[in-house]
Amino acid sequence: MYPMPSKKKPYDGPVLTAEFPLPSAATLGSSVRAKGILLEVRAKLAGTAKKTIDVRGNILILTVPVTEPQQFKAISAVVERTLDGIESLQVIPREIEDILSIKTSERHRWLKDGRLQSAGTRTVKLRGRARKITFHVFDPRFVETVLNDDLVTTWREDYIEAKAENRRRASEMRALTRANKKATSKPTPLRPEDEAASELRGLAEFLREGFLR
Repeated sequence: MYPMPSKKKPYDGPVLTAEFPLPSAATLGSSVRAKGILLEVRAKLAGTAKKTIDVRGNILILTVPVTEPQQFKAISAVVERTLDGIESLQVIPREIEDILSIKTSERHRWLKDGRLQSAGTRTVKLRGRARKITFHVFDPRFVETVLNDDLVTTWREDYIEAKAENRRRASEMRALTRANKKATSKPTPLRPEDEAASELRGLAEFLREGFLR
């Protein structure tokens, strides 16, 4: 999850402000997605200018000291350019999980079986680390279709049914294996001493019946 944006101004005194509403087609109803768009905008700004822009709900808010009108104008232009076509910004894993209300395990499962269609991969370097990570990204219009058609509910039902069917088949296979083992098992041959003892018991029974009397 992204940290909650600070509502405290980075400086005191009179300020110039501007608001930039984010279209629902861009946020897809997700605060995590809105925060991601904020980071996308900040990535286009340098140094301390990054702190002049924040997000509250679905609105980006620019705050610049009144003594810096040129900076206000320049940053406003960057924000407007960045937001132009922002609806097509690819959706990253933590955003799609929030938008669709799915678990990480479900994202991996449906990505593997092709239900979640990848739009490619992105590689980023973790802040303060040398290691890089690569992850799948998703087309926002595809994600919107999954959300609007409630496909996640269908996928979950299919998964439950598939698990039940797999358990049934596994149970049948175990039963068949046991039956095959029982059918093919051979009686243990008697040892010589066991054969002799068996013959003596047979003779004793014969004598008790009195057939030699």
